[in-house]
This record gives sequence, structure tokens and C-alpha cells, in this order.
Amino acid sequence: MGLMFWRRRKPVVPVVRLTGVITQSSRFGQRGLSLETIEPQLKKAFSLKRAKAVALIINSPGGSPVQSSLIGQRIRDLAGLADVPVLAFCEDVAASGGYWLAAAADEIIANPSSIIGSIGVISAGFGFDKLIAKIGVERRVYTAGEAKMMLDPFQPEREIEVARLKALQADIHQQFISHVKARRGSRLNGADEELFSGAFWTGQRALELGLVDSLGECRQTIFQRFGEDTELMFVEPKRKLLAFGLPNMRSQLVQETAELAIEKAYYSRFGL
Repeated sequence: MGLMFWRRRKPVVPVVRLTGVITQSSRFGQRGLSLETIEPQLKKAFSLKRAKAVALIINSPGGSPVQSSLIGQRIRDLAGLADVPVLAFCEDVAASGGYWLAAAADEIIANPSSIIGSIGVISAGFGFDKLIAKIGVERRVYTAGEAKMMLDPFQPEREIEVARLKALQADIHQQFISHVKARRGSRLNGADEELFSGAFWTGQRALELGLVDSLGECRQTIFQRFGEDTELMFVEPKRKLLAFGLPNMRSQLVQETAELAIEKAYYSRFGL
């Protein structure tokens, strides 16, 4: 009779990176973070039967509130189906929509120097009405509906339009606040006026405010929690084939340069 030896299978923790500006994928190419671009990795990570947890490494300055909400809800739905805890590890920045994603996890771990927070809503633009008047250009727009050209940058700013925008921002801001309160609950340790002012803090200060649960980084935390033999399985997106030919290469270069400039503008708000 032969002897059979059984080797204990190592614990596994899938790791998904949520990196970049959160926006519609069609608007921001390969550098954008949206539900469409990240869902395949999330589904693969949460489908692993041996997973002790799912780790999210977050490095995002925010972006679209809709995509932030969609990704956050998808994380919760998949976590509920898989019945595994979700750990969010904040790197350089998890701010605005990036913090929305972090709050979707069961536990948030940050670096002491990570930028955390910015729980608010922002809209920005330019006004060109004085410029076109100076150079003798007349703006002609025809609409059905008085609010159809609200905040047109080539028309003088109107108080009623600004009030409408601020009401919309307040609505979205309240949704953000409700999400954070629902996910963080009694762990929050600060006045609403401070936590939800749109301000941001280091990971060290965010820990004091209850916006994160501890300080650390992905590998060390997982090894301490699940054992040194734990296997980290990084779930990466499939690489897209490059389009060959000089015109295609030029087009890709222009697009990537524009995307990089926009991404840099988002990160620069946090000194990065």
C-alpha cells in the first residue's frame, strides 16, 4: 500500500491596483480608471476560491463621482458574493473619488505620508466672454430651454446658473458623505465640518480622524495577518495590442501625451 503525502496549499490574497484618474474609459484612454476597465480584474480577484481576502492598492486623485460610485458598489457586491474581507492599501494618494474607492473596503491601510481625504466636489473652468468681446467676436447660440447653455464659457456668468451648479454639487457631496458615513460609521473621529470640508491630510493625520484604520503597506500587512507563506496574486489587465503604422503611432503618442497632462493636473492639486 503506497503512502500519500498531502501538501498544505498556501493561502492566497489577490491584489488589484486601482490607479489613475477616475473617468469614462472612452474619454481617458488606457490611463483612465472606470468600471469598464477595472471590472474584469475585480471579477477575477473575487472569484478565487482560496482567497483569504482581496487587496486593493489605491493610487488615485479622484475624478468622476459616477464611476467612483459604480466601482465602489461593484466591490461591495462582489465581496458579498465571495464572502471575503476587502483591504484597501493607499499609496501616494487616495483622495476625492480615490477615497470613495478606499471607503468601499472593509479596512483601510495607508502610508504615513499618503494623501487622504478631499471629501468634496469641485467644478472648474474658464470664462472667455471678455476676450471675445475684446477681439470683436460675437457668440451666437440658439436653444430651446432657458438652462440649456448654462455656464457657457463664452457668455457672462449669471448668478442663477452658479446657484444651480452649487445645488448640484451639494447633492453629490451629500451622496459622498453618506457613503463615507455608511462605510466608516463609528470609526470616524472628527467633526463633520472638518471631515467633509474637502480638505485632505497625511495618512498619519487621517488615522487620528478615523479615515483610515492603520498605517502600513500591502506585503507586510498581508504576511503578518495571513502568514509569511501567503501568495500575493497580482491581477493585471490584459495588454492591448499596439496599432502599427506611422499615423497610428503618432495618434497614440498625441493621445497619451494629452492623457498624461490631464492626469498630472489632477495629481498636482495634492502637491504630487
